[in-house]
Amino acid sequence: MTTPPDLLARASVWLAEDPDPDTREELAKLIAAEDTAELTTRFAGTLQFGTAGLRGELGAGPMRMNRSVVIRAAAGLAAYLKDHGQTGGLVVIGYDARYKSADFARDTASVMTGAGLRAAVLPRPLPTPVLAYAIRHLGAVAGVEVTASHNPPRDNGYKVYLGDGSQIVPPADGEIAAAIAAVGPLATVDRPETGWETLGDEVLEAYLARTDAVLDADSPRTARTVYTAMHGVGTSVLTAAFDRAGFPAPVLVAEQAEPDPAFPTVAFPNPEEPGAMDLAFTTARRAKPDLVIANDPDADRCAVAVPDPAADGGWRMLRGDETGALLAAHLVRRGATGVFAESIVSSSLLGRIAEKAGLGHEETLTGFKWIARVEGLRYGYEEALGYCVDPDGVRDKDGITAALLVAELASVLKERGRTLLDLLDDLALEHGLHATDQLSVRVEDLSVIADAMRRLRERPPAALAGLPVTSAEDLSRGTDRLPPTDGLRYTLDGARVIVRPSGTEPKLKCYLEVVVPVGSADALPAARARAAELLTGIKRDLAAAAGI
Repeated sequence: MTTPPDLLARASVWLAEDPDPDTREELAKLIAAEDTAELTTRFAGTLQFGTAGLRGELGAGPMRMNRSVVIRAAAGLAAYLKDHGQTGGLVVIGYDARYKSADFARDTASVMTGAGLRAAVLPRPLPTPVLAYAIRHLGAVAGVEVTASHNPPRDNGYKVYLGDGSQIVPPADGEIAAAIAAVGPLATVDRPETGWETLGDEVLEAYLARTDAVLDADSPRTARTVYTAMHGVGTSVLTAAFDRAGFPAPVLVAEQAEPDPAFPTVAFPNPEEPGAMDLAFTTARRAKPDLVIANDPDADRCAVAVPDPAADGGWRMLRGDETGALLAAHLVRRGATGVFAESIVSSSLLGRIAEKAGLGHEETLTGFKWIARVEGLRYGYEEALGYCVDPDGVRDKDGITAALLVAELASVLKERGRTLLDLLDDLALEHGLHATDQLSVRVEDLSVIADAMRRLRERPPAALAGLPVTSAEDLSRGTDRLPPTDGLRYTLDGARVIVRPSGTEPKLKCYLEVVVPVGSADALPAARARAAELLTGIKRDLAAAAGI
């Protein structure tokens, strides 16, 4: 089969202006081989800029992450900022340790400088929350973080923040996308070789000084931890924060402590993925700490595991909802005021904790771009291991300060001869057992997700696990409190289900919660068994209804 002439011509035009010798060589080989299938995939459209910025597989062509795509994205962002009166404003740029991240950061700085903005690049690969902090600390008009977070090694991404330190939301994302689409040939984008600033460690030091503020001045600091950075950028910053706070030095998972873009010990560098925590648990069985703490590769998420004799291997990962409730209870005990916020896919337990404490509570669409904008925010979390415990410092999820707060809570409980699991039992007795789970389906063909959503819209289930569905909402129509989003929400008698396509990965995600009343501590085992039974049944029936 021969390559269609228009496809070959478009690929040749792209090749001619590609500034990266690696992707030029890759594309030249595809053209020479007339690899129709691969070229069609690469040139089927353009990687779309949305509320998560850009994220995709590295490689040549407009449907991949590469320097050409990033230069256009930076030029579009610069045009948007100038159209909004920010000419001469500062743009701060951070990056992780993935393949091409440093190149993408440098290209962004060059484009911003050429467009008449000021650019400052963080000194080395650092956690995303350091960049989010730097935007407000330096009075920047925008920030860019080059990261694909916990995606597979072959991916990279481009996350955009505006001057309030929050990630972009509509209509800014659409306006920036339009500005990117209007960028002409790369030769028309001014890209000087110099003119931007490479920051020193002053911003990092200011961030670390701020991390102390999340802790009570007089709290105990005795919890011992095992820590894994999951081959990411968290180790040096987290260990520095723990040292400043006076906690025992974490025992590092040596195989995963240093940045490595190949992520050689994990299939997916995400603490939630099966097997990702195996090395951490092996280290924990040897070191016998009070906690295991894991960050994802850009250290904006925080996973927690605790000793549990009933669990395989003696350690149990806490669900994001469990850690979210524990941190909320800890902040309430410390006398926190303000609003507690969460995404709609997170546990309703947070609302019950806030209500009993007389605090405000808000639900938002999924993502910290929404949570961070809640007026009066004191604490925000979402079930995917994201926690914002210092919104005045970092208006985004922050895996470093969350780890500090977890360690403080574990220390407080340790002084009383108690554990995080004991506190979870207390919350179940006080508010009912809130058990959550997720049905997550990764696909190669995105049409599978579209078909599942269509089936559920056309034939919504009447019951799941024997529980009647009392309401079925199509969130694409919006609600009185939420803007439209591609999702479905089912309310059941004693349960809740939300179904949505992932915004960052080729996954269909279904978020499940059941609430089982608990009369006494003796009734907890039976309540947990009932919750597990219901969650299993809901998963089964929902998968059948969605055809997945």
